Amino acid sequence: MTISSLAHEVIVGVDTHKDVHVAVAIDIHGRRLGERMVPTTELGCTELHRWALGFASRACYGVEGTGSYGAGLSRYLQAQGSQVTEIRGPNRKLRRDRGKSDTIDAEAAARAVLAGTSTISPKAGNDWVEQLRILRVARRSAVQARTQAINQMHAVVVGAPQELRDLLQPLPGHELIKRAARFRVADASDAQTTVRWTLRLLALRHQALTDEVAAIDQAIAPLLEQHAARLLELPGVGPEVAGALLVVAGDNPQRLHSEASFAALCGVTPLPASSGKTSRHRLNRGGDRQANCALWRIAMSRLSFDKRTQLYARRRTTEGLSKREILRCLKRYIAREVFTALPMSSTLDMA
Repeated sequence: MTISSLAHEVIVGVDTHKDVHVAVAIDIHGRRLGERMVPTTELGCTELHRWALGFASRACYGVEGTGSYGAGLSRYLQAQGSQVTEIRGPNRKLRRDRGKSDTIDAEAAARAVLAGTSTISPKAGNDWVEQLRILRVARRSAVQARTQAINQMHAVVVGAPQELRDLLQPLPGHELIKRAARFRVADASDAQTTVRWTLRLLALRHQALTDEVAAIDQAIAPLLEQHAARLLELPGVGPEVAGALLVVAGDNPQRLHSEASFAALCGVTPLPASSGKTSRHRLNRGGDRQANCALWRIAMSRLSFDKRTQLYARRRTTEGLSKREILRCLKRYIAREVFTALPMSSTLDMA
């Protein structure tokens, strides 16, 4: 953002919360113009925007938490044609030096926009990717609860009376669930009937959660088929992996300037780890870990069935690379391939 573009603008930093938003306005010279607290309702967003326009004909905003408490405000301001920058959080050194309050955080957000230290555009949050993200939130919680249910069933079986334990412990998980769901228990009158009653509840819960996951998958499938068919055609990419990568990439192509920026977002850009005569790179432990996990799953899948990937791994092994280093290289190459198949990358190419 240039100085000339800021000449007729006010810069507003917003510290977002569940019930109220706190805003501080500054001008191009960093002079504080005022502060405002508004409710998080639509009327509050309107009030905040009108207050900002009272200082200048245009306003640009630095908003914390554009993916959570600030999501509604960010979408409203973007709909009004205002520039919104995502603020990841106040500088820790400044927080130690100046203390912590809502107005201090809001002012720090405004100054981050003025200084150009924050340049990230928030996700639009109103596209099919947002639908996918919300569905995946429900799916992830259902899968976790289902795993918890089967683990609890195994734990109950281990401590069950010997006769019931001998009957159920040899069964695989899916058979244990079927058998326990068919238990008929009138009341929990002793230890054995209590165990059978508990196992039946857990088995029915597991089955209900399985049906819930299947229903969510049915809702996700049309979104992926319509918008991400190219991504699904890549070797090793299934609906779960595709959904994770699409949610991380987001619905705003301006966030990803190149395949290198996508690789950095996924945490697969190589980091130098050379010393003396040793020249090497190491794994990047930054970036989005869900996207990194998705790329890892693609790499492991291809190592199992893709001939080209297997040949590459053998060649790099003979060159002295460890398995971790080979996976690091594979994930970087896969990130490049995935980026070209993302539906938002075609939009980026036309921009």
